[in-house]
Amino acid sequence: MADSLLPLAELAAQEEELQFSSFTANDAWDLGSALVARARRENLPVAVDITRNRHQLFHAALPGATPDNDSWIRRKTRVVNRFGHSSLYVGESARAAGTTFEEKFGLDPQRYAAHGGAIPILVRSVGPVGVVVVSGLPQIDDHRMVVDALRLHLAR
Repeated sequence: MADSLLPLAELAAQEEELQFSSFTANDAWDLGSALVARARRENLPVAVDITRNRHQLFHAALPGATPDNDSWIRRKTRVVNRFGHSSLYVGESARAAGTTFEEKFGLDPQRYAAHGGAIPILVRSVGPVGVVVVSGLPQIDDHRMVVDALRLHLAR
């Protein structure tokens, strides 16, 4: 089995830390706009997507992003919607059990991708209400980009 990308405890702690008191369409716009601004500054070839209750509130594809990134976004989002954890957490939990996501859950890899970059939008005392996703970088970089943006947004 491949080595762990990030410890499960660290990923779980991120989910505990990165919680909102509420999440509005304006929050989606601000968060998505911040992700796009960073991607433009750093010339990153990413697509960004934010949904709340499976309703797409924000989507952008920057130069270099491709239609494949949209497919990755859908597949990673399905993992978060099904399991309630980040796509990286779900993939890491399978690796920690000595297997792969595909072997552990038997889900179609054309529909589900437990690769980093999709993080649940968690509202304290409610739970997951949506997903914020970045696709286009190595999976750990996709994941960290979302974590960084959530931290900055929640610190405001």
